[in-house]
Amino acid sequence: MQPINILLVEDDKLDVIDIKRSLDKLNIFYKLTNAKNGEEAISLLDEQISSSNGTLPDVMLIDINMPKVNGFEVLEYMRGHEELKQIKRFILTTSGDRTDKSAAEKLGVSGYIIKPLKLNSPTAMDAFNLMIDLLNFKKN
Repeated sequence: MQPINILLVEDDKLDVIDIKRSLDKLNIFYKLTNAKNGEEAISLLDEQISSSNGTLPDVMLIDINMPKVNGFEVLEYMRGHEELKQIKRFILTTSGDRTDKSAAEKLGVSGYIIKPLKLNSPTAMDAFNLMIDLLNFKKN
């Protein structure tokens, strides 16, 4: 069975721990790579695109507010690369602002999750259910 390949773009160490705990609690079989900012995420994606054996993530969890390059800039970068369009993208943010949510939706996100992460919230459940679906798909 193949793990779900997740790229977490998050600069807060406590949020990274929280995401790992949540994935473990839901028994999701995953491989997690953490980019500490958007610049690092774009660099990782560039490497994977150019590498003949690079494995692109199945899912990306992207914080909006990060140093150097923010989450919206990562989404804009992804929008310009055809090979990245199949990656499921979820925003992880403390912002419940409608403008941020609307901007994220225009950039093709699959979901918008408000931090702190609550496993029983509808958006978090949607994200994790999608990951479980991806896991089941990879089994076949």
